[in-house]
Amino acid sequence: MDTFSPSRTAIEFKSASLSVPVLILADNDLLGISQQLRGKIAQAPEFFKNSPVLIDFQKLTSQNLELSVAAIVGLLREYNFMPIGIRGGTDKQNAESLTMSLPVHTASTQSSGQSEKKTSSKKLLAPEQQSVVINNPPVENKLITQPIRSGQRVYAKGDLIVTATVSAGAEILAEGNIHIYGSLRGRALAGVLGNTESRIFCSDLQAELISIAGIYQLRDDLSQHAAHIPLQISLENQKLIIKQI
Repeated sequence: MDTFSPSRTAIEFKSASLSVPVLILADNDLLGISQQLRGKIAQAPEFFKNSPVLIDFQKLTSQNLELSVAAIVGLLREYNFMPIGIRGGTDKQNAESLTMSLPVHTASTQSSGQSEKKTSSKKLLAPEQQSVVINNPPVENKLITQPIRSGQRVYAKGDLIVTATVSAGAEILAEGNIHIYGSLRGRALAGVLGNTESRIFCSDLQAELISIAGIYQLRDDLSQHAAHIPLQISLENQKLIIKQI
């Protein structure tokens, strides 16, 4: 009979901060939501494929607009999203979410909104203090020195710097620029939140896909560019521009 020694550690709980796309609902028209989702996915299919997503009902709640959790979850799953919970919903939506085994997250933006109100009040007394906070948002750059292997996914809220190879089947994403000093054989998506000024710098372009602010090119489009040559990719007039450095 197999036994498990109590001295061995099989599990461990740790707090962690994960980057997950948040779908903010501004209207309860499912047809309109569906059409706009289809348009977003068409811009970067690989980015959204099987992506986890948190559903934010706060805007609907503030406008007294109702929307069934089951309806929006069903729609998202049709597009291969993986909903991981809701936030900012009504008591009815929260209860419905729990019956579907979907967690109800704290509406952090709601609490931050309350903080903003307090800050706004302070602004009248000391406006220069608030302007400092607004003009200096934190930037979280990320440095990766190990190879990124197939199946791995790395996300950076700022710039992402990779000094090793990004293997085929791997995916790297950044809200800012991406710098790759090894070979890029997987997928690289810069400016994923819509920053059209973001760029990708790569010393050896053999990518499956590159994208800036949702505008992308696939491997077949990139084959004309020689590998092993330092390149930079930028976005101009909704078109990716690839230049030798």
